Amino acid sequence: MVRSGKQYMESLRDGRNIYIGGERVEDVTAHPAFKGVVRTFAGLYDMAADSANDMTYLTEDGTTANKIFMIPRSSSDLEERRQAMSRWAETTCGFAGRSPDHVSSFLAGFASHPEVFGERAANVLDFYRYARDNDLFVTYVIIPPQVDRSKAAHEQDEKFLPVGVFKELEDGIIVRGSQMLGTSAAVSDYLLCSCISPLRAGDEDYAISFVLPVGSRGLKLYARPSYAADKPSVYDYPLSTQFDESDALVVFDDVFIPWKQVFVYKDIEATRAQFHETPAHLLGNNQAQTRLSVKLKFVIGVAKKITEMNGTDKFSQVQERLGELASQAAVVEGMLLASEYKCLIDKNGVARPNPRFLYGIVGMQDSIYASVIRILRELVGGGVLQVPSSYKELVNPETEADMRRYIRSCSVGTEKKIQLLKLAWDIIGSEFGGRHQQYEMFYNGAPFVVKGYSFRNYGYGEPVNMVERFLASYGLPGANPLPEVKAAGMSG
Repeated sequence: MVRSGKQYMESLRDGRNIYIGGERVEDVTAHPAFKGVVRTFAGLYDMAADSANDMTYLTEDGTTANKIFMIPRSSSDLEERRQAMSRWAETTCGFAGRSPDHVSSFLAGFASHPEVFGERAANVLDFYRYARDNDLFVTYVIIPPQVDRSKAAHEQDEKFLPVGVFKELEDGIIVRGSQMLGTSAAVSDYLLCSCISPLRAGDEDYAISFVLPVGSRGLKLYARPSYAADKPSVYDYPLSTQFDESDALVVFDDVFIPWKQVFVYKDIEATRAQFHETPAHLLGNNQAQTRLSVKLKFVIGVAKKITEMNGTDKFSQVQERLGELASQAAVVEGMLLASEYKCLIDKNGVARPNPRFLYGIVGMQDSIYASVIRILRELVGGGVLQVPSSYKELVNPETEADMRRYIRSCSVGTEKKIQLLKLAWDIIGSEFGGRHQQYEMFYNGAPFVVKGYSFRNYGYGEPVNMVERFLASYGLPGANPLPEVKAAGMSG
């Protein structure tokens, strides 16, 4: 089935333990820190449920499901999937990094290669079908807390700082510890908990992968400060109020996990393989780069509208900066489409986005977004600093006349100018905007990690062979080719 936004909101009233500002949240759908993004995600579910939006497909089991769970078998399947995800990304302007289509992509990757999970393959398939057929919102926590990154999990001064197996029972396991970075965890149905960071010998107690409902007993979420709760209106902070998906430290206080919800158990190699031997990491990043492409288009649209409003879009130096923005957005979109068009069909018949092109974007994500934000800052200038503190100055009879006289443009009125400048500020200057700059910088980990994906997946054989063929086409002028001398046979 494809559920409605109302059904999604009802699913969140499950007694979950979420803490913010030192207090437990009674109802996540009504709390000021979360209600805006809950309504946004509810709108996404309503959009998918509307047949006019073409966001459903017939599954391998004959059920109807949201395309976010699709296992692609061809480049046309990848295109269908991307188009559906793009509709959601356009609704959130690309600013919801953990919308429900992200981890659903990982689950599709897991289910397409169940053999990687060995004797627990049935658990993976059963949960994938359950999540798919109930249109669940699953997010993940797959990074250990930053306590002492110089030490392996089992070398920490205290056991179970990262989440690990505390006790094995006949019907399941007890897990203890914590994990970050629970983006959207407070407003999701289920958590996938594992570790994507490399594990070492001795870390077996932490080499696990499992799923559990967010309302599980003993599970606690500590949310970071809200960027939505204290905002006066959507007009003043249009992104913060609607798309602040929240991040949380997730604590497992002796949480029971039934065996049927365990995917990997004390297996370091399988913990790694679930991400990289299945198509999970590729499909997850295909969704992420679809979102990033939409986000860049949106930011560029803001830049273009502001320069038009100020009349600076006619200046050659401004056109140069707008052209640079266009080039960067086109590179991301073009590489995304290339990864889809040049997809690889694996041994299980799954269409994997071509890693040369997909990880090419991943490797540039931190620098491209930072560059786009820097150029937007240049183009908006000081205008974003000279806006009224809130919409109230526009409706207060004592201040309205001054606002309309002194804050205006040759092409738009006061309300539209302030509206656009406040949107730009929410991208570049608010806490929400600052979080997104940090978020995109470390979306797939530290820079050496993301560049490593590109390094390992480019395929250097082709360019190196080109160089070797060219070198072999000429030699030392006027001389016979010298015999090669092996190093071992050389003497003084």
